[in-house]
Amino acid sequence: MQNLEANCSPLGLLSPSATLAISAKAKALKAQGKDVCSMSAGEPDFDTPQVIKDACIHAIQEGKVRYIASSGLPELKEEIVKKFAANGIKTAKENIIVTTGAKFAVFSAVTALCGSDDEVIVLAPYWLSYPEMIKAAGARCVEVRTTAANGFAPTREQLEQAITPRTKLLIINSPNNPTGAVYSEKVLQMIADVAVKHNIMVLSDEIYEKLIYNPETKHVSIASLNDEIAARTITVNGFSKAYAMTGWRLGYLSAPLWLTRRIAALQSQATSNATSFVQYAAVVALRGEADEEVNKMIAAFARRKELICGLLDHIPSIRFFKPDGAFYVICDISATGLSADEFCRHLLDEKLVAAIPCSGFGAPEYIRLSYACSEENIRTAATRLKEFIRGL
Repeated sequence: MQNLEANCSPLGLLSPSATLAISAKAKALKAQGKDVCSMSAGEPDFDTPQVIKDACIHAIQEGKVRYIASSGLPELKEEIVKKFAANGIKTAKENIIVTTGAKFAVFSAVTALCGSDDEVIVLAPYWLSYPEMIKAAGARCVEVRTTAANGFAPTREQLEQAITPRTKLLIINSPNNPTGAVYSEKVLQMIADVAVKHNIMVLSDEIYEKLIYNPETKHVSIASLNDEIAARTITVNGFSKAYAMTGWRLGYLSAPLWLTRRIAALQSQATSNATSFVQYAAVVALRGEADEEVNKMIAAFARRKELICGLLDHIPSIRFFKPDGAFYVICDISATGLSADEFCRHLLDEKLVAAIPCSGFGAPEYIRLSYACSEENIRTAATRLKEFIRGL
């Protein structure tokens, strides 16, 4: 009999998300009554702003629950065009696709663009879903390893060495998950110059755009730098992180029209439209009606970042990178003699602290700590982490 399992397509061979698995185990332990300190969550611990929830409820009550255009609600696409314009990106409604989360925006762009003869460059440490999405497309993932000493930014020499005639796409993520690094305009200009020189596409994942805490650091969209790189860039964003809307599953992208048409066709066959009444709520978000609550959330994250970095300063055997954005701190735990997977497994089992091993992020000597949690949780987790390392 034919071995059916051996003949799975690339889509059937993807690995489950390690971050979701750790978070699920931590939640299961909590359900058993265990005093778990979770530092694993990739989502704000704040509630969605009330004005956004009210807009969603109002849309439902008005019966706005039917199919809409697969590529997105026209009113929302208009607001997205304005939002991108504020970032210096020239786009139009026909270049916009509204998706079921920013994750699906990345997935649909990669799979619509890339195939079995293509290579895609990712910058390690990277979000762990990028290689799996590349695998789903049947393409080959090419890792470029960056270092803390260089702010986790690639060098021109690294990019030039990684590019081959098969290179189709380069994925960048700033502010970055898991490092919290924010690329400077100088770094982005270098990346743009290399992409234009070799005529490759760039996917810029900007989901953490609003979560920047250093007043001297600003977010720059690579597509805003010049028309040549704009013509080669897919810009992805969404509502999950900035508006505490993770469960709402709504994202969007802007891309060159030839690619947008391909992505729109893929989405029309895969999901139809993203949830209709959620899109009406997103219009309110982009119009700035929730900005006061969003700014309070960002200020809280800024305080938590300083708190966790101050506490990590006093823990032996780890080195950490102080982030400028997102809500993560990555720690080099190689001096402990444990792999990241071993470290996180023992930390959860022995001290009930949930952290994410960065082995799946292309950085096996690092763990990721999320400070999207209360200050009390951060203090308790830091105390337990210190005790754990002393006991090794």
